[in-house]
Amino acid sequence: MARSHRSVPGAADEALLRQLGYQPQLTRRMSGFGNFSISFSVISILSGCMTLYGFGLGAGGPAVMMWGWVGVGAMVMLVGSALAEVTSAYPTSGALYFMADRLGGKGWGWYTGWLNLLGLLGGIAGIDYGAATFIGALANLQFGFTPTPGKLMVIYTVILLLHALLNLAGVRLVSVLNSISVWWHLGGVLLIVGALLLVPSQHQSTSWVFGHYANSTGWHNPLYVALIGLLMAQYTFSGYDASAHLSEETVSAALSAPQGIVRSIWVSWAAGLVLLFGLTFAIKDYAATAGTATGVPPAQIFLDALGTRGAEGLLIVVILAQLFCGNAETAAASRMVFAFSRDGALPGSAWWRRTSARTGTPVAAVWLSVVAAWLLALPALWSMTAYNAVTAINIVGMTPAYAIPVYLRLRAKSRFTPGPWTLGRWSRPIGIAAVAWVVVVTVLVCLPQSNPITADSFNYAPLALGAVLLLATVWRWIAGRSYTPPAAASARMTELAGEIV
Repeated sequence: MARSHRSVPGAADEALLRQLGYQPQLTRRMSGFGNFSISFSVISILSGCMTLYGFGLGAGGPAVMMWGWVGVGAMVMLVGSALAEVTSAYPTSGALYFMADRLGGKGWGWYTGWLNLLGLLGGIAGIDYGAATFIGALANLQFGFTPTPGKLMVIYTVILLLHALLNLAGVRLVSVLNSISVWWHLGGVLLIVGALLLVPSQHQSTSWVFGHYANSTGWHNPLYVALIGLLMAQYTFSGYDASAHLSEETVSAALSAPQGIVRSIWVSWAAGLVLLFGLTFAIKDYAATAGTATGVPPAQIFLDALGTRGAEGLLIVVILAQLFCGNAETAAASRMVFAFSRDGALPGSAWWRRTSARTGTPVAAVWLSVVAAWLLALPALWSMTAYNAVTAINIVGMTPAYAIPVYLRLRAKSRFTPGPWTLGRWSRPIGIAAVAWVVVVTVLVCLPQSNPITADSFNYAPLALGAVLLLATVWRWIAGRSYTPPAAASARMTELAGEIV
């Protein structure tokens, strides 16, 4: 799909970064495989598919989950390919907001950055709280542990602290963990699917797996339910912008970062389809699985198919994959905080943009990311609906931020100078399809998912979107002059380079 116009070898990365207006501050030690692995780890089929599998069981059931995965994956490939092309031209840690700023101006960059930041922080919260629920399910099977909201919040806090400490150790460790994560995810899928296919004596039919419809949303229109059900796949297929956020720490970033985006999507697309088939094929009792006492429907599938010991073993595989995922998302979010602060867009930017002289890691940005994620998930102490809102926040922040640079690239036409990774003559039709899909998804994620609509079932995603846009607007009015667009940032680089702790 892509073709090369020019070569940007690894030795020229720093020169290209200076040309884009930034003095190198981060340590460039990540390989192309490491860059791919961080996006693959953030997408994490063993996190997204597993965490929202219960949602899928009630929002259309197997038919919507399976065919939705195929269809959504195809559309996300278009979005990712269009975004990869722009990433190749602007390989910086700021990623989406930097692209929007260069292609559309200061206002576009400002709001894109705030949306992207909301999505990334919501991603950490959704991933790590999801991991906490799986750890609670494992403890329930092994020790009779009751996963109350308070206990889950304690587990969640420990996970966030773990991810902060791992990220503070430096990008080399992050890269190594992400590389391990790729093989852990792929091996885990093969182990889970193999066990679910070979051990149980009875399975659902293939026609049932691809054709059974189920609805517990309270809505009666099957088309509406099916559209809502697509959000399970869409939530999983998010976070691939991590390759762009880590580009200033990647060798040959103008090629490696866009390749990392596209490869992470298609590998996740294929492996996720296999995983969903294996899980659904092994369902024994649909109602018991959807209403399991463990709180995690995949755990009930494992339990019915393999017994307690087998279920515990597979849950450990899933939990470790989710921990890899959360660690990668923390890395991506902290680089976004660093880059946005480097351009003066966040309150206290002078603090958040500091990096460690020893590891080259944006230390304060890592801590800000995990603390903000902890606050986002705090309402889960009172209602699990709040956790569902966190996953919606991830989509409603992230997805529009993906489309804005693509839309601006379409608007720029010949004024856009491609990097070494380009879609060529397919750029415009793919870009148009990508923007159209993002508009559809943004509408879907804001629709009510349950009926009747109550305080517990209300979809808070539109409020979260409105709140962050309001915050961005107010802060721009108060301190917008401190935001120095990348095009004008070069004059400040000497000053910033000295801010090493």
